Amino acid sequence: MRLLFLLLTFSISSIYAQNKGSITGKITSEGEPLAFVNVYLGNTTKGSTTDKNGNYTITDLDYDTYTIYASFTGFKTKKQHLTITKPSTVLNFDLNESESLDEIVISGTLKPISRRDSPVPVEVYSTTFLKKNPTPSIFEAMQNVNGVRPQINCNVCNTGDIHINGLEGPYTLVLIDGMPIVSGLSTVYGLSGIPNSLIEQIEIVKGPASSLYGSEAVGGLINVITKSPDKASKFFADGFVTSWGEVNADLGFKANISDKTSLLVGVNYFNYSNPIDNNNDNFTDLTLQDRISVFQKWNFKRKNNRVFDVAGRFFYEDRWGGEMQWNKSYRGGDEVYGESIYTTRYELLGNYQLPVKENMFLQFSYTDHDQNSVYGDTPYLAQQRIGFTQLTWYKTYNKHDILVGTAARYNYYNDNTTATDTADEVTIPSVFIQDNIAFNSKSNLLLGARYDYDERHGSIFTPRIAYKYKSDNETILRFNAGTGFRVVNLFTEEHAALTGARDVIIAEELEPERSYNINFNYLKTFYTKNHNIFTIDASAWYTYFTNVILPDYDTNPNEIIYDNLDGHAITTGVSANLDISFTNGLKVLVGATIQDVTQTEDGETSKQILTESFSGTWGVSYTFYNPKIALDYTGNIYGPMRLPLLSDLDPRSEYSPVWSIQNIQATYILADFEIYGGVKNILDWTPNKGNPFIIARADDPFDKNVEFDNNGDVIATADNPYALTFDPTYVYAPNQGRRLFVGLRYNLR
Repeated sequence: MRLLFLLLTFSISSIYAQNKGSITGKITSEGEPLAFVNVYLGNTTKGSTTDKNGNYTITDLDYDTYTIYASFTGFKTKKQHLTITKPSTVLNFDLNESESLDEIVISGTLKPISRRDSPVPVEVYSTTFLKKNPTPSIFEAMQNVNGVRPQINCNVCNTGDIHINGLEGPYTLVLIDGMPIVSGLSTVYGLSGIPNSLIEQIEIVKGPASSLYGSEAVGGLINVITKSPDKASKFFADGFVTSWGEVNADLGFKANISDKTSLLVGVNYFNYSNPIDNNNDNFTDLTLQDRISVFQKWNFKRKNNRVFDVAGRFFYEDRWGGEMQWNKSYRGGDEVYGESIYTTRYELLGNYQLPVKENMFLQFSYTDHDQNSVYGDTPYLAQQRIGFTQLTWYKTYNKHDILVGTAARYNYYNDNTTATDTADEVTIPSVFIQDNIAFNSKSNLLLGARYDYDERHGSIFTPRIAYKYKSDNETILRFNAGTGFRVVNLFTEEHAALTGARDVIIAEELEPERSYNINFNYLKTFYTKNHNIFTIDASAWYTYFTNVILPDYDTNPNEIIYDNLDGHAITTGVSANLDISFTNGLKVLVGATIQDVTQTEDGETSKQILTESFSGTWGVSYTFYNPKIALDYTGNIYGPMRLPLLSDLDPRSEYSPVWSIQNIQATYILADFEIYGGVKNILDWTPNKGNPFIIARADDPFDKNVEFDNNGDVIATADNPYALTFDPTYVYAPNQGRRLFVGLRYNLR
């Protein structure tokens, strides 16, 4: 009986084994074996890694049809469809090195061009980069980009802007799909509410780009490229929560409305409604927010593959910060201090290729931005409408790649402040031309110029020149020089003028700022014998400014004085990124920036306020493939920056210390699902460390117990020994400490 049982068991096992198969093979590149290549089957947990001879084996497979992938850092991923019908199947792969520099970019030249061939250096960040440190907004995601710093401008309302190479946020132009719709009032909110799942890539240009984009592109630009409906997933969802009570959710889908019309829809929702006061000043450490953003993008197929895209976005946010006992019944009053901001925003943008033989495109955008806010008992009600249209013509003639364009920008702005007697309404027409001359396969020269006419300031001419030399496919040298200009929207850019007790003084009629910039860029890729890849991207720059408009906190501590600098300002520095891809799957991206930003007036030179002398960023990633788990360690570090003190008696530090925000994350990948979690700000760094307080006179936010002399200066008293007024603008780092997060993604392709 026992023998019969053993025979039966052996027979069943044999039958079962006959229905199982395996895949073996070898992975090579140009005939050489590759070790540590990840080989896995799509929509399963089955996979393997090649040994030192490039061999792999995947066993215990049902007889079925599979999609098998060979993935290796620094090489293009390959896939093949395979049907297993026998116990052993052989499948070999030969991988090609990836060309990361062949990414298509548009921001540097306004024309799609490979990153390698662009005469203007363009940094590209994909959705993979955004996933390494999940954030509820692009504003926060920029904290891990070298030379780019999200600056919080107010401890209470937590509004902020993006600094590039030490320049204030208003010097940075933010675009969506090439359209400059984030400016003016939306400067501090425009990078919130764009669903990260809809982003194809983010392109960053450091240095002036006014010859193509006009005002505000003085320090650089950030171009958010959204996905085409044809390339997007059928359905996607991404949501995470944190231990502080933050909830962020992205949802979206695409649909084919007809044979010629496709639609992409995305919704972002963010909520934080848990007041926390860890630094015990009776003020919220993090502004409470309730935000929703709805995005739609329509793609219309036309004859001869001509382009026609239309996109729209609706954005609404209710945010407040202030004393812990504040609620909406106190809004606008002087009993309990709170800063409450209601923002409603509509956006429309499109790109239409004209039905003519020539390569001509008509682009357009329109934004309507309404802000209803109070800062304590000070209301700020503002409306801004911006319309933009641009006609471009691309023509290739022999060695010349020519771009000719004309644009018009309409700006309407009105608010209830004393600085705005009547609504500001202006239309700025522009013309521009650019010629990219390819001398040979190694070098090309770009010449460009733009003419704008602003009835308030007259004619503005901004030329630029760029030269690129490519000694080989791995070495590129670039030289860029140009001018920029900026027309200032005072209150829309400087919310410090509305918060706190300082008076705002506009000393003169403000003239547009001008800049003159040169930039050198060196890009080199090294390949080791073991197929490790090292890429160095280094730049050095020098920018000279005239008519600079910066808030003066120093002349009178109780005032913010705005006027054109009677002198000049200079920003100079060097920056480098090192991107390393190891054959064992480890990937490292490290960046560092050293800069000196100064302003000179009446022969005296001083450091620009809230500008770090050095900074660094890093990201370290490693992926295990059985099971598939990705680990990401990201962080940044910033050097000291001068901070806005109120008086010589102010006990707070004049300079910030060296500080760092670091994060760690693990992601478990299972077919279409990703489960991720980790810790943000693992060092628990907040700016109150080492300071007696952050918000000046938080116990008396309406200055009811502050005494002034006949000159309007604060008098030191027993109740106010440091002669301070209420001021929440002493801020250089987020107040949000360590927190856990966990999230889930689903992607139906």
